Amino acid sequence: MSLLRRALRLFVLAFWLLLGLLILGLVFPWLGLGTRLRIKQQWSRILLWMCGLKVTVRGCQPARGAVLWVANHVSWLDIFVLNAVRATTFIAKHEIRSWPLIGWLVAGADTIFIERGRRHAVHRVGLEMQRRFESGQAVGLFPESKTSPGLVVLPFYANLFEPAKRSHVTIQPVALRYFHHGVRSVFASFVGEETFMGNLWRVLGESGLSVEMVFLEPLSSETVAELKRTDLAQLARTSIQDVVAVGHGDN
Repeated sequence: MSLLRRALRLFVLAFWLLLGLLILGLVFPWLGLGTRLRIKQQWSRILLWMCGLKVTVRGCQPARGAVLWVANHVSWLDIFVLNAVRATTFIAKHEIRSWPLIGWLVAGADTIFIERGRRHAVHRVGLEMQRRFESGQAVGLFPESKTSPGLVVLPFYANLFEPAKRSHVTIQPVALRYFHHGVRSVFASFVGEETFMGNLWRVLGESGLSVEMVFLEPLSSETVAELKRTDLAQLARTSIQDVVAVGHGDN
């Protein structure tokens, strides 16, 4: 049954990814920003359904207008999970561009890539973030810089909090908690030496996967303006860790 589930989901998912590439190449250039964002949101919702992942949203109302969503990072699915709530521009490591199909889609969906170790990379990304804020968009950031199993939150890098501070934009922490048959689990995490295709194959063969998004109290533009970026990063990390740690013994 697991093998049959994988085969069926992989076939349907491949079709959906190819359709997404066609939409990006042939349709997006003719559409306005609002329409592109709505398509990206609906497309992400359907992709998660095809992967068998149920999404639950809890906590505070997701902030509207220009906002920096700061989340812990567990899986390649995280991008689409947040997009399913609101189409979001993400900051992602440059290596994602090379992932089969998913990398091409992420690149075409307004992702801002950062090349770590390159001089002026953070400055360039900061300018791109400010452009998105000026047009009232949501920007998604995973400040841990890499994925974790999802039961603890790794230290946050504070550099990319600066564009939100400079633009006086609200920062809202988001805690992502993955479950397997209703129990906290590391099953969906994409960590270590596992390849993207290996993780995808494993996830597609499983049932009962779900993710809970907990939107936490936003840091107001006044708070963002007053605090240093390192303090903002620590405040966001602490609030996310408090949620992620709940029930962490169940895996």
